[in-house]
Amino acid sequence: MTGGKAMYVSRARTSLRGWGGVAAMAVLCALALAFALLLPCTQRTPDAPRWAGQRAAAGTQARADGCEDAEAHRQTPAPSGADGPTIDAIKARTGAKRKLVVGVDQNSYHWGYRNPNTEGAQLEGFDIDLAHRIAEDILGDPDAVQFKAIPTSRRIPAIQDGRVDMVVRTMTITCERLRQVAFSAPYFKTGQQVLAPKSSSVTGYNGSLAHKRVCTAAGSTAYAKLDADRKAGRLPASTDISTTVPNQLDCLVRLQLGEVDAVVTDGALAASQAAQDPTVELKGEAFTEEYYGVAMKKDATDLVRRVNRVLVDYSAHGWQASYDRWLSATLGTDASASKPPVPQYLRGS
Repeated sequence: MTGGKAMYVSRARTSLRGWGGVAAMAVLCALALAFALLLPCTQRTPDAPRWAGQRAAAGTQARADGCEDAEAHRQTPAPSGADGPTIDAIKARTGAKRKLVVGVDQNSYHWGYRNPNTEGAQLEGFDIDLAHRIAEDILGDPDAVQFKAIPTSRRIPAIQDGRVDMVVRTMTITCERLRQVAFSAPYFKTGQQVLAPKSSSVTGYNGSLAHKRVCTAAGSTAYAKLDADRKAGRLPASTDISTTVPNQLDCLVRLQLGEVDAVVTDGALAASQAAQDPTVELKGEAFTEEYYGVAMKKDATDLVRRVNRVLVDYSAHGWQASYDRWLSATLGTDASASKPPVPQYLRGS
């Protein structure tokens, strides 16, 4: 979803009450697909649950290479301030191109989104703050960033193709993704949750999802979890998980249009969506444990080490202020549940 789309949707929401205005919302979303994905160059700013209703921790299925998703966030190299070939190439850019190119979202409220109430509809949020801090460390200027809007399903290809230097976009660290890209140490802790209308009979990630249509973002950990649990009998076989969309906000629109009965996404994102629409709410507790990391090319070890060094300082000086500004209203003033664990750097190179 592009910046224009996010801005139109945001404005539309201010006039929506309950399920009224749904048709208008659909038209706005359709029109906005025509906008380009390139954003302005600089701006500041253990087991899965039983479907009877049990809460569960993160999956710990061991892979053929010994990687377990519950431990994947530890597979990152130690911090370093030294430059290397990747950082040298970034610093060698000249003129208007001397910027850190970062893939972001622009429709996730208070994470990476265009604020229509600011001059130029500035891009802002928790992920955006982190991107600025990384740019400041590498290039000496927090505004030396070129943001590119990347759909959920295109985050890894954008990194592999070199269209971005990194992705800072609520991206969960998993074993499967580690085979394709490298991750920094985690900068946020969350878990999957269910979002549904307040009037819905859905009560959480359990048997109440039987015969329900559930929306997820294509390429997301939410879809992977639902697909695996339904195949394993931990989710009702009648749960329809066929609806996938490019961007998570599109699931909220589908929910508003009555095209799906529930959404499954990271709890941190679901809470922000609930804040945008007073007719929906989180249902049940989080049923996974996940960690967001900054994703980069698999061989960009010097850049990964540098980002890890930034995160060490950011966790002590910046993380809390950004949380208070963007997320405390939706996730609560106590940030302890969202803080990542003390990092472990188990990747040697």
